[in-house]
Amino acid sequence: MVATLTSTPPSFLPLWRRKLPTYNPTQCLGTGKEALEISSNGYIKTNTIGFPEKGISTRPGTSSTPRPPRPRRIILVRHGESEGNVDETVYTRVPDPKIDLTEKGKAEAEECGWRIREMIEKDGANDWKVYFYVSPYKRTLETLRHLGLAFERSRISGMREEPRIREQDFGNFQDREKMRLDKALRLRYGRFFYRFPNGESAADVYDRITGLNNMGNGNLIVMQKGYGGRYSLSMHHNEEELREFGLTDEMLIDQEWQKTARIGELNYDCPMVNSFFPHFEDEGCIT
Repeated sequence: MVATLTSTPPSFLPLWRRKLPTYNPTQCLGTGKEALEISSNGYIKTNTIGFPEKGISTRPGTSSTPRPPRPRRIILVRHGESEGNVDETVYTRVPDPKIDLTEKGKAEAEECGWRIREMIEKDGANDWKVYFYVSPYKRTLETLRHLGLAFERSRISGMREEPRIREQDFGNFQDREKMRLDKALRLRYGRFFYRFPNGESAADVYDRITGLNNMGNGNLIVMQKGYGGRYSLSMHHNEEELREFGLTDEMLIDQEWQKTARIGELNYDCPMVNSFFPHFEDEGCIT
């Protein structure tokens, strides 16, 4: 996906008038060695203080095979507005994986791409790249194509379809009245554990991906490396945003700890553990 970039988003034609480039998913950079030689992201540099993920290391006791660098950020993006978000009856006519984005959803996706680009460029690095994992659903693939307009080819190191990050499967919803009844049952039984007939519960989704609440269409959640090398949501998001995502007080405290903790460290003062076991009070563990 190629886009002409300036310091600010250029004036685009209306989305419906633009022809997005096509791509062949089987076209790669060649061999693994060629891909590594083409990419500058991952080589040790002397001017990367504050960006340890750009250095590469080897595993103790192994050969000189480099360990892939850990990304500075992992950004989770929700697809733009889909036809199903506007009209729920679409699910009774169109298979869930084939539902399109609306024109608003395409614009949301493109705007999200520019937000991500702006976030990255604030780091001050000049050799950064992005790698995309995308659900095979049509609306997420369309989201990526429009989001990708913010990045020229040299900034995209690759992409991969990953079925495990698809959204919750609500089953076969050809019958709208049955859909309404199933959702009412979910509220009575509990949103997290209720499994839709021929579909998934939120617990099933949790097993394969995450337990955060849904964010708005075209919005993102950022997990960023903290000062000790561990990922923390608190590096990018404030407390209000994290509470909207569904984090509890204990989770917020843990994310603050993750900001400064080093890889391999254990949080012995975890408030969730201390409050769960009452006998810790006798050991003076609760303050």
